[in-house]
Amino acid sequence: MDARPRRSLEGSAPAVADERDRPADGVLLLDKPAGLTSHDVVEAVRRSLGGAKTGHAGTLDPFATGLLLVLVGRATKAQRRLMSLRKRYEVLAALGARSSTGDTEGEITHTGREPPDPPELPTGEVLQRPPRYSAVKVSGQRAYARARRGESFETPERRVTVYRFEQLWREQRSVAGGRRAAFLIECGSGTYVRSLIADLGDAYCLELRRTAIGPFDVRDAVAPPPPGARWSEPPLIALERALAMASAPPEAPH
Repeated sequence: MDARPRRSLEGSAPAVADERDRPADGVLLLDKPAGLTSHDVVEAVRRSLGGAKTGHAGTLDPFATGLLLVLVGRATKAQRRLMSLRKRYEVLAALGARSSTGDTEGEITHTGREPPDPPELPTGEVLQRPPRYSAVKVSGQRAYARARRGESFETPERRVTVYRFEQLWREQRSVAGGRRAAFLIECGSGTYVRSLIADLGDAYCLELRRTAIGPFDVRDAVAPPPPGARWSEPPLIALERALAMASAPPEAPH
């Protein structure tokens, strides 16, 4: 994903806690706001817990909001297992235009054309090319770094899995130069949601929010800790319970 820098949550680091004061191993459900990188949030948690080992199970770039699984202690060893869970996103898209980055931060070109209504929404195994402004490596370098330098290159295609792709609604009248539409997407790890929207033709993301990762829902998430604050009682899901939840069969769509 794109890792464009934004404001940081980092503040003055609290004193390193005694080992006995550190929280148990587990998973935190955090609701990441726009403007922060996943690294910002993980680092804020690490500092708030007195230097505990931390990681996350699936990047959200600064533009995106929503559920971020932050792993604490031994839970970092379960990163691969938790990252493999399917994700659910809600997207607000602009129609009748394209963006160089797939979102509001790119160069916008208005085309006056729109995807058909209803659109053809691919599911199953999908061949996808990650956007140029993504964190995928091309010849050993991040694609977004090469794109910013104006280099000519192409990201390699990859196969991803899309379990569910629905148009929830579409405006009946044009607003501010084009209509908007909302989509619900459930997909496997490594899927670029911006690319799914851009590949509809003449569409880009206005808002992108991750609402679930496997059984974990953003409705149960909390805000990241404030800068420099000590988090004495983080709402951790114990590692054993989190892994049991992750192993349960996925619920049917509703």
